[in-house]
This record gives sequence, structure tokens and C-alpha cells, in this order.
Amino acid sequence: MALPAERVKPAAAPAAARIGRYRWVICGLLFLATTINYIDRQVIGILKPLLQTQFGWSEIDYGDLVFTFQLAYAIGFLFAGRLMDRFGTKKGYAFALTVWSLAAISTAWAPAYGAPMSALLAVFGLKYGASVAGFLLARFVLGLGEAGNFPAAIKTVAEWFPRRERALATGIFNAGTNVGAIITPLVVPFITVRFGWEWAFIGTGAIGLGWLLIWWLMYQQPDDHPHVTPAEVAYIRSDPPESTVRVPWLTLLPHRQTWAFAMGKLMTDPIWWLYLFWMPDFFSRNYGLSLLELGPPIIVIYLVADVGSIGGGWLSSSLIRRGWSVNAARKTAMLICALAVMPIMFASRVTSMWEAVALVSLAASAHQGWSANLFTLTSDMFPRHAVGSVVGIGGFAGAIGGMVIAKITGYILQTTGSYLPVFIIAGTTYLVTLLVLHLLVPKLEPAKL
Repeated sequence: MALPAERVKPAAAPAAARIGRYRWVICGLLFLATTINYIDRQVIGILKPLLQTQFGWSEIDYGDLVFTFQLAYAIGFLFAGRLMDRFGTKKGYAFALTVWSLAAISTAWAPAYGAPMSALLAVFGLKYGASVAGFLLARFVLGLGEAGNFPAAIKTVAEWFPRRERALATGIFNAGTNVGAIITPLVVPFITVRFGWEWAFIGTGAIGLGWLLIWWLMYQQPDDHPHVTPAEVAYIRSDPPESTVRVPWLTLLPHRQTWAFAMGKLMTDPIWWLYLFWMPDFFSRNYGLSLLELGPPIIVIYLVADVGSIGGGWLSSSLIRRGWSVNAARKTAMLICALAVMPIMFASRVTSMWEAVALVSLAASAHQGWSANLFTLTSDMFPRHAVGSVVGIGGFAGAIGGMVIAKITGYILQTTGSYLPVFIIAGTTYLVTLLVLHLLVPKLEPAKL
């Protein structure tokens, strides 16, 4: 017979209410920062047809602009991860966002400071017109600053979420990439037509400075945050204890786990850059869309991609809750995503624009699901205090891949005028990458640092 006290015991409050939910507020801030990050980097992709006509850029000129951004992004990633590990996410994130916001705003004056930049580049044997040279400088500084976003966000997730929630949290903030890509074709054409292309860079760049103020006022570590309950702190720290000994950057390089993540980024990040910087041109070139008409297809692509970003993280987290191993859950989710990308190989051959939109949307969604799980591998295999550095190394590799795809795409379009070879590369890359990952880390075992 139950004791009287047991019979009258009040019903327990829902688990989430007892634990607290402030970690999801922090996740929301990461989502907003990632949204801003992608707005600022995508403006040039939306304006490519206009700027190319106005300044007489060739496909190779535009490819070099993308290449320069990727070069700076790669360099920035080498230092961004260590910056976050050394100075913490609050200061590190604030610094990165300040740099990229000011760089985005300064792009409005790129043709003005392009003449001296063109003369400087000519000293090194690089011949560019004033407009291209000015944009090269602006995109280089933008790339340096934007490299800080993902190391900071992934490290913040590792600090604020237990391992079983990290893939979902990563998927949510990573969905900001798609929201940013949705907002950009809505806002940028309107601003450009109404006020001129310069104000598209000024207006979008200024948004980041507003986020910076909110971040500085709201962010603290969970143990010290006044809005985080002791129960939520205990939940966040519920994983087995991790070593807090500082890990020298170079000691990460010999580990297979580091190379697995870096190879994943090197091989698949370039495909996302392809969507981001070249899809407006693809639809303009193949279907004759004007600047104002680019919005609907681009918006649909990134709305669908949002589903993949959150769904990919949810899928592996759900499998883990059902008793699957982390290894099986992550790789199963990534296999499904890799298979879903493959139909993009037919995108340049369909006659209907909306059929092409559907194929690109599916591939972009699958990439985002893949990316959410790939990012989460870092916190599966490394302790929190090393995550920022590992993400930095992987981001560097991904940016190198982006540099390569920028050059390849520019030359393919300049010589053939067709996206078919580029889409074949995009459709086959993920399965090959998954095989490489599995060979490097067959069990996703933690790195022995």
C-alpha cells in the first residue's frame, strides 16, 4: 500500500520548467548572429548581375572576388578558433562581429578606394580595375571578420548545452544561414532600386552593430548568469567531466579526429559557397530573371534549407534518444543527407525554373542537415576547451575548398557558359566525403589529448 504522503504528493512540474530554458535564449542569439553573417556575405551574390554590368566585370573577376573572400576566411579561421578559446566567446564574438560589420559598410565606398588599391596590386603583378580592386579589399576584410562566427557559435553551444542537445542547438543556430539567405533577396533588391547599391551594403552592415549591443548586455557564462537556475547549470554540466587542461593548437593536428572534421569541411563547404555566391547568377542566366525577380526562387531554396538544418540535427539527436550510438546516429543522418544531394546533377537540364528550384532546394536542405551533424562531431570527439580551435582548423580547410570552387566555377562559366559540370561536382561530393570520414573515425572515438 502506498504511503499517505505519496498519495497526496503534488504532480511534478514539467522537466523543462524545472530545469530552465535560458540556454535556448543564447541559442537564439547565435541564430541572429549567423543570420546577420549570411546577409552580409550574400549581398554581393544578389548584386552580381547589376555590378557586373555596371563595372564590366568578367566571370573570372567575380570568381576572384569570391576567391579573395575565401582566402581571408581561411586565414581568419586559423586564428578565430584560438581567439575564442583564449579570450572567451563574449569578447571574441564581439570583436569578430565588429570587424565584419564595418567591412560590410565600407564596401559602399569600394570603387573610391579602389584606385590606390589597384596601383598597389599592380606592384605584385596583379592587374585589376579600380572597382574590382576596391571590392577585393572590402571582401578580404569581411572574410577575416566573418571567420569568427562559427568557431564562436560552436564553442558557445559546447558551453551551454549537454551533448545530447548539441546537434539540435547547432541545427537551430545554423538555420540562421538560410534565414539570412532568405532576407537578403527580399531586402537588397528593394534598397538597391530605391536608394542605390551602396546603401544595400551600408544598411545590411549596420544590423550587426545592433546585435553587438544586445550580445554584450545579455551574455555571460552559464555558471555566472543571473537568469540561469542552478538546475539548468547542473543539466548543462550533466555530461561526464572533461579535462580543462589547455590544449596547444599544434597538438590537435596529429589526431585523426581533427583531420576527419577538416576533410569534411574541405570537401563539402565549397558546395554551400556555390549555392550562396552563384545561384542568383544561375537563375538570372538560365531563366532571364531581373534583380527584383530573383527573390522568390532564392527565398524558396533557403526556406527549404531551414528544414534540413533543423531536421538534420533533430534526426541524429532523436536516434540517440532512442538508444542508437552517437556514431551510428550521426553517420546515418549524414548518409541520408548525402543521398538527398545527388539529384542536383539534373538542375541545369530541366526546362522549368521551379523544377530547378526544387532540385537546388533539396540539395541545399540536405547540405544544412549534413553541416549540423558535421559541426556536432567536434563536440562529440573533443573536450569543450578545444572545440573552438578544432572548428577553426576545419573552417580553414573549408575556406580553402571554397577558394578552389570559386576559381573552378569562374573558369567553367567563362569557357562553357554551363553549370552542368559544377552541379555534377556538387551531387557526388558528399558520399565520397562520408566514406573518408568513416575511414578516419570509424567509431567517432574521442581524441586522446
